[in-house]
Amino acid sequence: MKFPRNAKIFRGQLDATPFAGVFFCLVLFILLASMVYTPGVFIRLPVSSAGVPGVDGPKLAVAVAANGQLYFKNQPIQRTNLQQRLQEEVKNCAQPLTLVLQADKGVTVEMLDNLADMARATGITNVLQATLPRGFDSPTGAKKVP
Repeated sequence: MKFPRNAKIFRGQLDATPFAGVFFCLVLFILLASMVYTPGVFIRLPVSSAGVPGVDGPKLAVAVAANGQLYFKNQPIQRTNLQQRLQEEVKNCAQPLTLVLQADKGVTVEMLDNLADMARATGITNVLQATLPRGFDSPTGAKKVP
């Protein structure tokens, strides 16, 4: 059985207008996507040149925003409630826990010390401060090519 073919070879000029329209729509979507609200609290961790220690056993993370707001398990929490929750976690875990403090650069050392003291009072012996690893340095002998 033969099917009739209506396809013809295109021999005309290619119009750039539809491509330009699609391109400008793509640029518009990219610009609008960068303005979309990202939920959560932005915490700028400090950069450390020392080696980043790892944690073998179970760990708990407490985030501290620059304004002093505490976050435990991705939920805002008051200081008194945090102490109670840490005590509950220590009771429920058979192994020693490690508390990882994810503190913003703007958080004072006094607040970090208070959180470490609170952790030790609840039975957590290891307290670490989360940092970002240092970026790669260029080799000292490398020359920049103009």
